[in-house]
Amino acid sequence: MEMDDERELPAAQELSEDEIEAARVAELEAAIETGRQAEVLEVLEQYHPADAADVIEVLPRSLIGAATDILADSFPTEVLLEMRDEYRELVVERLPDAHLQEALNTLDTDDAAMLLDDLEDERQNDILQKLESSDREELERAMSFDEESAGRLMQRDFLAAPEFWNVGQTVDHARGNAEELPDVFFEIYVIDPTFRVLGCVPLHKIMRTPRNVPLGEIMEENKVEIPEDMDQEEVAYLFQKYDLTSAPVVDESGRLTGMVTIDDIVDVIQEENREDLLALSNVSSAEALDTVLSTFRSRAPWLAMNVLTAFVASIVISLFDKTIETIVALAVLMPVVVALGGNAGSQTLAVSVRALAERELSGNTTRRAIIREALTALINGVVFSAAVAAIAYFWFRDPVLSGVIAVAMLATFLWAGLSGIIIPLTLKRLGADPAVASSVFLLTTVDIIGFLSFLGLATVFLLP
Repeated sequence: MEMDDERELPAAQELSEDEIEAARVAELEAAIETGRQAEVLEVLEQYHPADAADVIEVLPRSLIGAATDILADSFPTEVLLEMRDEYRELVVERLPDAHLQEALNTLDTDDAAMLLDDLEDERQNDILQKLESSDREELERAMSFDEESAGRLMQRDFLAAPEFWNVGQTVDHARGNAEELPDVFFEIYVIDPTFRVLGCVPLHKIMRTPRNVPLGEIMEENKVEIPEDMDQEEVAYLFQKYDLTSAPVVDESGRLTGMVTIDDIVDVIQEENREDLLALSNVSSAEALDTVLSTFRSRAPWLAMNVLTAFVASIVISLFDKTIETIVALAVLMPVVVALGGNAGSQTLAVSVRALAERELSGNTTRRAIIREALTALINGVVFSAAVAAIAYFWFRDPVLSGVIAVAMLATFLWAGLSGIIIPLTLKRLGADPAVASSVFLLTTVDIIGFLSFLGLATVFLLP
């Protein structure tokens, strides 16, 4: 079928990325308006599944629903897996059970579990009951693990062989059981009779080794074995540390139960980084499908907490109300002290949370990091205290006031620098997430120290 001229996508080299996306979206919208499944599929099949998912996600909610209804049991599974969670859930809600069941039969266990997660419990159970018993048991076991654990992340299809098999036997076995193998894998795991991992053979070694060589002679030692209940963030850290492309997953008895591959870890790293970035600002992500009410509900609790902490700072200020009434210049300069201190603390906090996430703060490195941040805060404090003191002197012509603000700023900078690393370290030790809770404690304590030092010194040295 030929598309109308006005719907043809212009040559990519003539357009910017935004123009290319706009043209793709317009093309898909036009196909949806026809109501014909073949036209919608033809548009989507022009692109890589990830690009097709991006185009769908740009559409308004109503058109996403319309496209899903038109495609129905022909909705491409590859595109569905590439969609972000909230958009995939919107599509899955409208897809026929038969199509989802067929998709679950063909997907790796980790992808199948992800789709099942998008369903309500009743519908999930109905679809599971229609699967073959072996597939159902695998999925139910996968669903029993925490959503952010290695057990949920792993694929249960893998290639394993005993160490006495030679390369030829292994290759012949793989070819004869191709349908049971994962779509992508990088290593063959060498196991003992109890299914414990002895080592692994990368595929490049298989390609370079004669058929009669036993696997035991060419296998490599596994760098890591991942427990099923390990948090996905820890798994991602191990992949990064040891430059892994895949890793075996073992149960509590040490038996091989699956593998994790690098494609899933890339998604985990992106997800964890996004969560930490948003947590530092105490917000959740605001997607295009989020409503005003849901966005309000996600942000209001943290704002309410900030109201309480702001009143704590206000109470500190109220202790010096007579001082402020007597010396109006203090009210003018107070925001400078806490604003600069807060920014300095936030810089240290961002560096500290990142270092904790990447396991860079442990043992001696922790002590060195605290000393580094203290010295950095001291240098920044001296430089900016002098600058602000000079500005205050030229503004108010009061050398004592300039000295007071200089000392107060230096104290605030030192506190901000130290608390920016000590607070997340303390929260981590207590089992809390430093990315989520640190900023509230940091900014509150910086405000209190800033106001106490500035107004307290002013009361001592400036009041008659």
